[in-house]
Amino acid sequence: MASGYKIAVIPGDGTGPEVIAESLKVLKAAGNKYKVDFKFTEFNWGGEHYKATGIVLPDDAFDTLRGFDAILLGAIGHPDVKPGILEKGLLLALRFGLDHYINLRPVKLYPGVKTPLKDKGPEDIDFVVVRENTEGLYAGAGGFFKKGTPDEVAIQTSVNTRKGVERCVRYAFDYCRKLNRKKTVTLCAKTNVLTYASDLWERVFHEVGEADYPDVKREYAHVDATCMWMVKNPEWFDVIVVENMFGDIITDLGAIIQGGMGIAAGGNINPQGVSMYEPIGGSAPKYTGKNVINPLASICAIQMMMEDLGESEMAQAIEQAVMWVCANKIKDLGAGKMGYSTTEVGDIVAEKVAS
Repeated sequence: MASGYKIAVIPGDGTGPEVIAESLKVLKAAGNKYKVDFKFTEFNWGGEHYKATGIVLPDDAFDTLRGFDAILLGAIGHPDVKPGILEKGLLLALRFGLDHYINLRPVKLYPGVKTPLKDKGPEDIDFVVVRENTEGLYAGAGGFFKKGTPDEVAIQTSVNTRKGVERCVRYAFDYCRKLNRKKTVTLCAKTNVLTYASDLWERVFHEVGEADYPDVKREYAHVDATCMWMVKNPEWFDVIVVENMFGDIITDLGAIIQGGMGIAAGGNINPQGVSMYEPIGGSAPKYTGKNVINPLASICAIQMMMEDLGESEMAQAIEQAVMWVCANKIKDLGAGKMGYSTTEVGDIVAEKVAS
């Protein structure tokens, strides 16, 4: 805990700036209540900046961001910029450049929020996915041969290192201990087909667990079975640890079963450095400027940020305010269906936090 924090803010594209503004509103209200000062520094990196300069990130971006306590990121994606340029040049570049080797995704259904799963409620949907975030297929190993010809070959190689796997697995075990609920970590992989990468993950998972975490139960599930059980029996899970690509897929499934992108937030974590928090939904450019987008995912992102910075009381107050709003105010999480505007939802949450 500290008396103040320096927060880097990258509002992003489309509706990103709108939801980020509401999360900052809530964070300021929480800071006033709990006597914590925040200094926000905004960086205009994103689609408009790229269109104007041809630069996605400046050369000193990583050094600059390392001087902050945390980063708040809005959605990335611009309709006038070719897909992949901003996503790889900004989002993935920040993850790799700042060594955000953990992607942390709570999957939690709040009271009042609808899930598409029949006969499931908040008591059933409450687990966490720990996704490895800097290796696997996203490492960028591969290339083209004879591109654009009938004989074209495209190769994308999954890179998994002992160091990368072990630090992710250890984070998952530590996080499970911190939660202190079911004390169970489930490894999600594909040992029956992807016999090299999954073999490494499985060996490290059991070696580390047996040696250093004997109090934590270890389970295994193929990725396809994980997807089925997340739908049929989400209550089985406590903490899931998973490699990068499979993690990308199952966390989107997790977002849907917890109510949709309007409530889902994630953290790109470097436990030894500066971490970055974001709503996991897209930039939704068709809603830009209409004041109808749901800001709760962005507000949940700052709740995660405060928890990781050691401000547990503040984080709990923010989460309780979001839960109250979901249970008592908002009709639907969808854009334009909430019964309130974007700014009104931010006002309600901020007022609840301050009360």
